[in-house]
Amino acid sequence: MKKKTTKSAKSARPKARSKSRKIRLTATASQSLTKAPVLQYTPWSAVPVEELTPFLGRQLVVGQEIMVARILMKKGCIVPEHSHSNEQLTYVLEGALKFWIDGKEIVVNGGETLSIPSHMPHRAEALTDTIDLDVFVPPRADWINKTDQYLRGQK
Repeated sequence: MKKKTTKSAKSARPKARSKSRKIRLTATASQSLTKAPVLQYTPWSAVPVEELTPFLGRQLVVGQEIMVARILMKKGCIVPEHSHSNEQLTYVLEGALKFWIDGKEIVVNGGETLSIPSHMPHRAEALTDTIDLDVFVPPRADWINKTDQYLRGQK
């Protein structure tokens, strides 16, 4: 009988765990339902350009869990080496950027992309006048709060 009791107790435990998991999932789902997503349409022409230096400007559109920045760089603009906890996807619309990342030099031309993992140090230089889109997940708090001093002060 002890074995039967033990087996029935063991079989009861997984059911209790699965109920517990269902409760947590339900709570998470209902919590996310209370934060209604906001539809946002934003033409770039409506977003002011923030001039960080005479060579570097940007525009930001921030969602709930993602951010896109339109970056405007003049030839010779240097983005100093930095890293961040945000995953980054860079899509060069026009021009060319040379990156130094992970011991490599990578040139990203118009129509090409570069995916930079979290915490990976990188720097870049605009080889020509360049427009790119940088997408970050999650949004860059230092850019939103304007505490990104590494970008403010180059020539």
